[in-house]
This record gives sequence, structure tokens and C-alpha cells, in this order.
Amino acid sequence: MRLTVFWQRMADHFGEGYAETFAHDHVMSELGGRTVRQALDAGWEAKDVWRVVCSTMNVPDERR
Repeated sequence: MRLTVFWQRMADHFGEGYAETFAHDHVMSELGGRTVRQALDAGWEAKDVWRVVCSTMNVPDERR
């Protein structure tokens, strides 16, 4: 998954303004105690981060 697709999906689910805030502030144990931004910066694949976000935040199947 390209980062542009990842960020578009984040914006579609959380809203344009909140997606970045969520990615910067919300720590998830499933990402090793990292935020979305930290996980991506640490080299996690965008598709893997998106899967964690989907399962943790109950993203509907049609948005996954």
C-alpha cells in the first residue's frame, strides 16, 4: 500500500483534520507502544499499520 493511499484511508475514516492528530497522538500496543507516525517512521509497512488501525478502531469492512 502506498502512503498516499494509507493517508487517504485515514482521512476517509477519521476525517481530514483528525486523521493526522490520531496518527500523531494515539499510542497503540499493537504497534509496539507506538503511534501510527512512529510505526511508519520505524519502518512498518503502511498496509500493516492500516490493518492494526482497522482492527483496533473497528473500521467497517467496506473501508478496509
